[in-house]
This record gives sequence, structure tokens and C-alpha cells, in this order.
Amino acid sequence: MSSPFFARSFRSREPLHRRNGKIRAREVRVIGDTKEQLGVMSLNDALALARSKNLDLIEIAANAVPPVCRIVDYGKFLYDESKRSQDSKRPTGKLKEIQISPAIDPHDLATKRDHAVQFLCDDMKVRIKLRFRGRQKAHKEIGFQVMNQLVRDLALYGQADSPPKLLGDRDLNVLVSPLPRNKRAKNPRELRGPESGASEPVASEPVASEPVASESSHSEMPADSVAS
Repeated sequence: MSSPFFARSFRSREPLHRRNGKIRAREVRVIGDTKEQLGVMSLNDALALARSKNLDLIEIAANAVPPVCRIVDYGKFLYDESKRSQDSKRPTGKLKEIQISPAIDPHDLATKRDHAVQFLCDDMKVRIKLRFRGRQKAHKEIGFQVMNQLVRDLALYGQADSPPKLLGDRDLNVLVSPLPRNKRAKNPRELRGPESGASEPVASEPVASEPVASESSHSEMPADSVAS
């Protein structure tokens, strides 16, 4: 009885990007090391130009006529390629929702704003929903003021797709999309870094100022006692 036949899978030994002497075309369209268009030239001239800059000639569009090659350091090229691949794998199109009310406490609103900033820095859209309850429906202008202020606070990180809109009689909605990374402010979490835990005592400095005020009150007490 013959043994079963298992098909072998062979990996292609063809490199992902041909470079230098592995390039087969006689003529190539060359992009310089500063990404300028250098036009079509013979492969030998392109290789000589790359060698004069101590760089590599990398084929980036093999199916073009003639093939497109770029003069660049191969290690840097691979790093940029992997970075772009990682960026493309980041979660996109995700939507987070934040709910607020017209009578929200300022501290709670600041917390909601910080959450929205982190969502936007993670390339997520944020839907902000404000719900009117009971008598709040008679003063919708207050809800619009709260919503517009929150949208302004997020302006360094995201932009509203459209002005806040009423849905029905009690829901005010707005959708905020993240700005491109090159136009977005830095993530506050990254700015704080590992020293974020050390920043809390700094915030508590105003509390330390209270004993100073109490010292002045103690200094006034003898005067009061003398007057008595």
C-alpha cells in the first residue's frame, strides 16, 4: 500500500523588495533620497548614483513600466515599512460614546473631557450625547452651551463633523472625529509620562497654603484677646 502523498508548500525565495544588484530591469525610474523625482535612467547610472551617496537602490514598484526605484538606506526603509504596517493595524473606525447632562458637575465634565481626549488620541470617534430631563427641556440653551464648550475643549484633538443636533425632544448629539496625527496636540498621557504620579502632590500645593492662612488667623487671635 502506497503511503499518502502530502503536497509540500514552497515559500518563494523572491525578496520582498529587490535592491541593488538584484534589480533586473535595464532602465528604472528613480526617486532620490529626499523623495525628489530624478526621472528615467539606466540601471547602471542609478546604481552608481546610489553608491555615490552610500545608499541602496530599492525597487518599490516592480510592475510599473519602467520599474520605480528609490535611493534610500535599506535599514531605514525596512523600519519605515514596519512602522506603516503597525499604524495600519491600529483600531480604526471605532466609536465611543460619552453621556452628559445640562446640569453636570464641572469636575465630572472635566473627567468626561479627559476620557474623550484619550479616545481621540487612540484614533476613535467620540459621540457626545446630552439628555434633557424634566424641566431641563424648557432651557435647552443651557445644554447647547455645555455641549459647545466641550467641543471647543476638544478642538486640539478632534473636530465635530457637524454642529450639535437635537434628536427628538430630549437628546442633543454631536460626533467628534480625531484630527490627523500631524495636526493633533500631543497625548496628555504621553506628556505626563512616568512622572504622572509625581504630579499629584503638585496639584495639592493649594492645600498646603491653608496653614499659611491659619497662621495669620493665629496671629490675629492675640490681638482679639487683648481687645477683649
